Amino acid sequence: MSKLSTASVAYHIRSHDTYGILSPNSLEGTGIIFRNYDFKLVSPPDSEYGQGDKKEKFRFARTLVCIQCIISALFAKILIQFFEGSKPDHTKNWLYGLCSLSYLGAMVSSNSALQYVNYPTQVLGKSCKPIPVMILGVTILRKRYPLAKYLCVLLIVGGVALFLYKPNKSSAVADDHVFGFGEILLLISLTLDGLTGVAQDHMRSRFQTTANHMMLNINLWSMLVLGLIVLTTGEVSDFLSFTERYPSIIYNILLFGVTSALGQTFIFMTVVNFGPLTCSIVTTTRKFFTILGSVLLFGNVMSSMQWVGTVLVFLGLGLDAKFGKTPKKTTH
Repeated sequence: MSKLSTASVAYHIRSHDTYGILSPNSLEGTGIIFRNYDFKLVSPPDSEYGQGDKKEKFRFARTLVCIQCIISALFAKILIQFFEGSKPDHTKNWLYGLCSLSYLGAMVSSNSALQYVNYPTQVLGKSCKPIPVMILGVTILRKRYPLAKYLCVLLIVGGVALFLYKPNKSSAVADDHVFGFGEILLLISLTLDGLTGVAQDHMRSRFQTTANHMMLNINLWSMLVLGLIVLTTGEVSDFLSFTERYPSIIYNILLFGVTSALGQTFIFMTVVNFGPLTCSIVTTTRKFFTILGSVLLFGNVMSSMQWVGTVLVFLGLGLDAKFGKTPKKTTH
């Protein structure tokens, strides 16, 4: 058994998830949905630079994420100086390191899996993140959820999957592929997402880790790991050459880093105040709400499957707000 799980099982969790699903209309939820837009609007990997036949695509994702971690760490440090002062942080460094490694591992596994899995599997994988967070929270941290909570999570996950799923009508041949390397990577990614949630839940319940300290230290560890990778692979030198050819990209990267840091602030606020499970549900439903918002604003037509998914999501959110709260313990 790992060091984290041993300590977690031995320790009786004092803080349970006493909140329902966080509404995306709240401050944290709005910030996370905003973060979904910043990736689409200012992310350099989606851009081409140059003119005519000499156009080049930005291909330095690891360097970009490393810079993002640097900016986010600086942003968190500023927040700590202004709002927390000299308040000590008693969280173990190995917990931050473990959380950072599981987060980066989940991201790498998920991105790699997309090269091997078909679209329905991809949608299902993206929609199921709250499930491993809940399962590992129950098995490792001995968390307790009411039965209604499990039903609500399944309704939300199923609704998001139905809403995002688009059948491939152009493919007339049935896909005989059942399970392979891509699915294994997807399972690894989901498991690591769950472990990230376990580590974060352990931090906030045992060490009362603040959102800003969590954001600072996880980004510092991620920056260290990614920095070693981009230096050893030589990606950083190629990146610097690219910025010399196209200096305008520096503005895009800085804008991307700042908006991402702002979004991370809301994410860690949600983790600390509401728990990793609620945060995973908000981040899972954010794409649903952005697409639904575009439908309402621009009058796009939704399919019958999307309407069913919409009903399931709102049903799950509504039931969770009413019945999904963990009852508070009473002291005598």
